[in-house]
Amino acid sequence: MAAAYGWSVGEPRFDWQTLLANKDREIARLNGVYERVLVNAGVQIFRDRAVIKDRNSVLVGGKRFTAKHILVATGSWPQVPQIPGRELAVTSNEAFGLERLPRRALVVGGGYIALEFASIFHGLGVETTLSYRGTRLLRGFDAELGTRMAEEMREKGVRIHFGAEPVALAKRADGAIEVTFGDGSRQQADLVMFATGRRPNSAGMGLEAAGVKLGSDGTVLVDRFSRSSVESIHAIGDVTNRINLTPVATAEAMWLARTLFGGAATPVDHENVPTAVFANPNLATVGLSEERARERFGDLDVYKSSFRGLKLTLTEKKERTFMKLVVERAGQRVVGAHMIGPEAGEIIQGVAIAVKLGATKAQFDATIGIHPTAAEEFVTLREKAGG
Repeated sequence: MAAAYGWSVGEPRFDWQTLLANKDREIARLNGVYERVLVNAGVQIFRDRAVIKDRNSVLVGGKRFTAKHILVATGSWPQVPQIPGRELAVTSNEAFGLERLPRRALVVGGGYIALEFASIFHGLGVETTLSYRGTRLLRGFDAELGTRMAEEMREKGVRIHFGAEPVALAKRADGAIEVTFGDGSRQQADLVMFATGRRPNSAGMGLEAAGVKLGSDGTVLVDRFSRSSVESIHAIGDVTNRINLTPVATAEAMWLARTLFGGAATPVDHENVPTAVFANPNLATVGLSEERARERFGDLDVYKSSFRGLKLTLTEKKERTFMKLVVERAGQRVVGAHMIGPEAGEIIQGVAIAVKLGATKAQFDATIGIHPTAAEEFVTLREKAGG
């Protein structure tokens, strides 16, 4: 791209070990910051396994602690299917701890983590295949986003294998991993990474013995105030398997603090939560998919646009930006905004404020666009794509 603007550039070089070292240093710095915040607030930290003994007590390293309230925020853990050779695979936990970058990688899954790691590996020069048992990526998102993301990722060089998932892994004499798929096909890879879902991290904590009801997958079942079936025990974050995003868990914690200690019962608010998939290209969304909006409101006005960004027009890059607004027809409120393209997360964060406040399509239209930006397309969409 730089060459199209008159620049002469040399051959880039990448060093995996430098990335790992810098990553470790940054994680250590962040952990130190968070720990100082806790300690300065008067929090005591005990580094040991905790087991809930009853509704008001926890055993930590052989020492019993009692409290009026107990909060479970133990997150989730990646799952690897029970197939022969599963020990040869890695998950997102181990992906940034590899001693060397593989030449060929197979990433299994069709959600956030799978798309992001497939993009990372491919971007670092790894021959990358994304395998998904379904026929469309990003289940639960607007259907059009999943279809277009597959097209864009394929255009960039990621191989996508739909309708199949590994049923066996085997180590070859040359050190490669041979993958057998359910559709009978085979593939060789140097790394197999499963991103096929996460399970709430609730096992062995004494929750059931204390009377806390769990879902079949270990989810801590809670009400809209994050309270479990035991009134004194609460849970937030991925262990509750509601909306599994870090900022949502943080918000759930603040809502719970207001409920327990702020004198204001504050239920969780999971409406219009913006989210991004940091794949290549970027994807971000807020509000309802077209499919969910039709279920809720019936008649819709849908506006969308697909275009090459202005900064690409001097180049041979074919990447397209996609934007979509979903509007409930009766009240003309924008109930969903979706984007694929550069800085989609940054752009949707701003749009999310308008969607959260219940802005109408007319109010979007009345907003002056900043030219030349991609973001201005959200306030210049005029032609309905369907209804």
